[in-house]
Amino acid sequence: MLDRFFYREKGLFLQSLHPLSALMYIAVLLVLTLMFNHPLYLLGLLAVTVTAIRAVDGIDAWKTFFKVSLGAVFVIIIVNAVTVRAGETVIWHGPYIPVFGKLDVSLEAVCYGADMGLRLLDIMSIFCLYNFMIHPDRVMDLLSRFSSKSALVLSLAARMYPAMVIRLDSIREVQAARGINFNAGTLKERMGKYAVLIKILLLTSLEDSQETAEAMYARAFGSGRRSHYVRDVWRLRDSVCLTASLLALGAATYGWAKGLGTFSFYPRLAYLIDGYTGIVFFFTVIFLLSFPLMLSWGWHNCPFIKSKI
Repeated sequence: MLDRFFYREKGLFLQSLHPLSALMYIAVLLVLTLMFNHPLYLLGLLAVTVTAIRAVDGIDAWKTFFKVSLGAVFVIIIVNAVTVRAGETVIWHGPYIPVFGKLDVSLEAVCYGADMGLRLLDIMSIFCLYNFMIHPDRVMDLLSRFSSKSALVLSLAARMYPAMVIRLDSIREVQAARGINFNAGTLKERMGKYAVLIKILLLTSLEDSQETAEAMYARAFGSGRRSHYVRDVWRLRDSVCLTASLLALGAATYGWAKGLGTFSFYPRLAYLIDGYTGIVFFFTVIFLLSFPLMLSWGWHNCPFIKSKI
């Protein structure tokens, strides 16, 4: 059930990118999300991220992330609205509360909380994209060029939770086939049934760790220079996507230094659209970030483009 939140190889364009190019694209999305606080820019980044998630066929899992984020967004808005007194446009005069003082809610505080909630949704969506776009082993293989032993430890730790979830589901199905109903009985009886599941899971995990150690020993791990079973090939598509990501990062950094992409909430809300320059800058950054998605569409729908990149 939970395996739908993990990486699944489907032969899609974004999944075929070199891990360095894919990591740079995701890193740029994350940096720009943390850099900008303008609502329109955050919405644009969210649109790009969700489109990329759709391109890697992860939109169903993202809906779960979205539902969880909505609750967090609501909490952020409420907390910010009742604790911040910097806004001038008061939309509700509340009672006096000891310690907190007079409870006044301003439009600026509500909008700022919504903006921070939108940023949180962007960040969660980016990590959702990472789960479906890059295989963890490919990332660890990239890092292993600098420190192979540390990368191995990280790789084993990263795959531990998904492997345990899959194994737990399998054990539960076997126990259910033997007539054990985990939803029947009192709380104490159900806890006993789940305790048996955990015991079996622990035993199988210990057996898996022993098998991993034996496999490492049989392959002479640590005895010399490591070999590569599969090497990631750098293609034209990787150069194009990496260039687009770096150009988007450079343009965003330049615009941010010029005051673009920022929004003033206090003491009064600024204008969402402030001049022609901001519009051009916004569409430039979004276009550069959308370029890999355009290539993805062309790669899946145009054989000529697929043959060239």
